Amino acid sequence: MKGVILAAGYATRFLPASKTIPKEMFPLIDRPVIDFIVQEMVDSGIEDILLVSSRRKKVLEDYFDREVELDSAFSKANSMEKLELIKPTSANIFTLRQQEMMGTGNALMLVEPFVQDAPFVVAYPDDIVMGDPPLTLQLIEAYKETGNTILTVEALPEEDISRYGVIDPVNEGEIMGVRQMVEKPAPGTEPSNYASYGRYLYTPEIFDALRATDNTHEHQGEFTQTEAINQLALRGRVSAVKMKGTRYDVGEPLGYLLSSLQFGLRQDRFQKTLISEMERILQQENLK
Repeated sequence: MKGVILAAGYATRFLPASKTIPKEMFPLIDRPVIDFIVQEMVDSGIEDILLVSSRRKKVLEDYFDREVELDSAFSKANSMEKLELIKPTSANIFTLRQQEMMGTGNALMLVEPFVQDAPFVVAYPDDIVMGDPPLTLQLIEAYKETGNTILTVEALPEEDISRYGVIDPVNEGEIMGVRQMVEKPAPGTEPSNYASYGRYLYTPEIFDALRATDNTHEHQGEFTQTEAINQLALRGRVSAVKMKGTRYDVGEPLGYLLSSLQFGLRQDRFQKTLISEMERILQQENLK
């Protein structure tokens, strides 16, 4: 099975930083977001990964290449720990540029020659999930059980649900069927409290469904995958798996800020100092 990471967008919510630095390269402490996604796929047994990027994001390709100058310097200094930190991933990384920002549906149609007639996992780098087993492997296991396209879902409080695609589930459980997915439903109209996150396993059927909905999609401006998913769901060909793990939302500024803090608090090397500093700041604020 192959992996695909969709990373071609403008990331306008992070301007001005994202003007020259791809959002996918923003770090959680000392590792860029995209590195966590690649490692998740590698830990799930995926060896071939395609990055769908754009002209402005060549640094993504460079990051996964060998850094010759640093490699040489650290080798001469016998800095084995630093050499380990910059070692390229074991995965085969391929890149494809999306020429026009026409939405996720268009980006998915571009990857068909890469994945060919086989299921594949797609990641949107807005979500990092620390799971055991890794989230990609959770999707693969659900596919082995159902043979369907698999969505990743998590139950959310009612006040948060309208920000996401929300599924209408069949026979709720760890793995459940999907009648349809409603994109950002108006408050009070949600078919459930199961929000769909940025990790999917698609069967090759998705490509015909995308072609069928390419000229009929309801969303103005961008061509998304939602209508294609719903077309497959009507045929009983979509399932959802409840995510196991801790999710970090790095797709918008507040989520990124909170994720950085939460991730730091889970690091033994930072936890004590961070807690102490947070207590000091809160004390100062309370004295104002």
